[in-house]
Amino acid sequence: MGTDLDKLFSKDPYALFQTWFKEAVNAKLPEPNAMVLSTISDSGRPNSRVVLLKGVTNNQFQFFTNLHSQKGHEIEKNPQACLLFFWPTLGHSLGRQVRIDGSVIKLSDEESDAYFATRARDSQLGAWASHQSEVLDSRDTLEKRFHQAKERFEGQAVTRPPHWGGLALIPERFEFWIGQDNRLHDRCRYTLNLGVWARQRLNP
Repeated sequence: MGTDLDKLFSKDPYALFQTWFKEAVNAKLPEPNAMVLSTISDSGRPNSRVVLLKGVTNNQFQFFTNLHSQKGHEIEKNPQACLLFFWPTLGHSLGRQVRIDGSVIKLSDEESDAYFATRARDSQLGAWASHQSEVLDSRDTLEKRFHQAKERFEGQAVTRPPHWGGLALIPERFEFWIGQDNRLHDRCRYTLNLGVWARQRLNP
């Protein structure tokens, strides 16, 4: 690859992501770990929502959720997903984006337990109270379930609900985007082929 590409995009997409992520954190951008997670329904309809990245371990992008939610069911049936990070006005540019496609696996119970234990107590209780993505007849019903969970675990640690846990996306493709004037943006795609990442500059 020419030096033009090397100046902007390193050969290792994981290293580049970590560099950009640290710069977003250091810039004190709001929720730098917020990412759009897109999944596919049984009918082929895409569904997107914002979730929080909770770590990159063993080159896996980890997040946690109610596994009985819409996204949980869709990932169980079709374990392919896409992540999108957007950090506006980061660096000397009009912002940066990172898109990551790949397959999704479920984390172990031990990993899910360990993360659940770090959550605020009310967030732990909320995981018991919310039947995520199901129809809710009223706010009162949700708050009633929250108070029931609070009474159930009074004076003891809140255990992780069996339907709540961690998922991890294993990247098969990255795309890094740097916003530039006149919409002449810089884009680079990394595609995994036999264990090697190939880089290609893309038109904006």
